Amino acid sequence: MKNAEAFEVAVSQQVLDDLKNRLQNTRWPGEADGSGWAFGTSEAYLKELTQYWLHTYDWRKQEEALNRYPQYIADVNGVQVHFQYIKGNGANAKPLLLTHGWPDSYYRFHKLIPLLTEGEQPFDLVIPSIPGFGFSEKTALSSTAVADLWKDLMTQTLGYEHFYAAGGDIGMSVTKALASKYPGIVAGVHFTDIGYPMGQEDPATMTEAEQQFAQFVQQWWYSEGAYAMVQATKPQSLAYGLNDSPVGLAAWIVSFGNAGAHPDILEKAFGGRDALLTNIMIYWVTQTIATSARIYKVDAMAQWSGEKPLEKSDVPAGIAVFPREAQFPKEWAERFVHVVSFRAMDEGGHFAALEVPEIFAAELKRFFSELH
Repeated sequence: MKNAEAFEVAVSQQVLDDLKNRLQNTRWPGEADGSGWAFGTSEAYLKELTQYWLHTYDWRKQEEALNRYPQYIADVNGVQVHFQYIKGNGANAKPLLLTHGWPDSYYRFHKLIPLLTEGEQPFDLVIPSIPGFGFSEKTALSSTAVADLWKDLMTQTLGYEHFYAAGGDIGMSVTKALASKYPGIVAGVHFTDIGYPMGQEDPATMTEAEQQFAQFVQQWWYSEGAYAMVQATKPQSLAYGLNDSPVGLAAWIVSFGNAGAHPDILEKAFGGRDALLTNIMIYWVTQTIATSARIYKVDAMAQWSGEKPLEKSDVPAGIAVFPREAQFPKEWAERFVHVVSFRAMDEGGHFAALEVPEIFAAELKRFFSELH
């Protein structure tokens, strides 16, 4: 392993004591009678979550779990990249790079580790934190620039000649860029989403199913897309409040996690209440909400600058559409990647790796095991 050092999560007690004081001294804004989730994150729910955070949640226990698997910090082309690296149990293990999105973290995949490193087809798992997220360097890079880093992480730092890659959300954009730019190195890719119609497509070239998908996305964008618009335009203005208030940070992340979902499945979507808070804690203890949100602005600036769109790749791609994810048709995916597998899943949503890890792991194993 080149230019890499072992790493462990170790948050100071001072940071945890400060967090406790901030939670206890929260100034609650109040909410309209009977509003529930209609105006954003429910205050009643958030107060309950905060009490659990204060009196029941155990960061030290979660910290121990985070350190259960080997982690490293590597200098990759001058950028400090944090990543988990877990070797598969077997001589035929295949290298698999997993990339998270927002508002999650490398923790998105922790339930997959024992499922994907054992069995008839094990994988060497590489699970990095995108720069600007978690324990990686606090710098915001475009999705394409992250793909360039990941290529060097896999080939130069870890020494793989070829590898597989999977991702959702921002991780989808990074993985798609990897397939487009490095088809001779990336042997296969897998996605749980593939991007959304943004009004740039000629309706005459779209199938009826694609047009219906575009109408759904437009409606969703107006009802649930405020977070992306803010982060793509004024991320710094947002960051002051979220970096200063843990309850504010939780409200913003929970609001997105609840988008399109009934409140009673919110915590399930993140893999349980402790998993939800651990994900929020990773943002809090690293103070990376500002840089993580900034990637939306950086990607938007690249698009506005007229950056040439990525070419469609011939790298074989698998698609798994979970029922509480945007339901895009196969022909939409085929605009961007070489689809060789397109499957509608029976259960799960945007954070499938957290919510239904066994189902998601089985899908990844099935797809990548069929590639040669």
